[in-house]
Amino acid sequence: MNKKILTDLVAVLLLALVVVIGYKLSPLLLPKADVVVQPDAACDLQRGPCRAVLPEGGSVELAMGSLPIPLVKPFEVRVRTENLSPARVDVDFAGTSMNMGYNRPRLVERGDGLYAAEVTLPVCITGSMEWQATVLIEAGRQRIAIPYRFTTGSAL
Repeated sequence: MNKKILTDLVAVLLLALVVVIGYKLSPLLLPKADVVVQPDAACDLQRGPCRAVLPEGGSVELAMGSLPIPLVKPFEVRVRTENLSPARVDVDFAGTSMNMGYNRPRLVERGDGLYAAEVTLPVCITGSMEWQATVLIEAGRQRIAIPYRFTTGSAL
């Protein structure tokens, strides 16, 4: 009887440990934003840079280094900020209808408000794929998220 109680106690402790680890890692997988800004809906990242105006002033522009945006081939992603001094800039690439895995490069500051990194998007077996590239910016005590959408593949 004591062995069963000990086994149950260990199982409960392991379950609690999994819950705590999941809670601590949840911001990594599902980042929380204080401000969500919508970019210009008419903008098409496959044709050129897209810009979003921030509520307190300033702007954020997202540009892809290769057009059309390639699959399974490295390209540069660039974010340019105006009237904003970010401590950190990431871009989270996520498939809107299919999980394509974790793909969130941290951009490196290049000066004059420009941040850049190399990224590779995986190919989708269906051919066409809709993506959401969410620019995640930490500036001061604020986290800003700007979700940009684009399509790759045969639907271009």
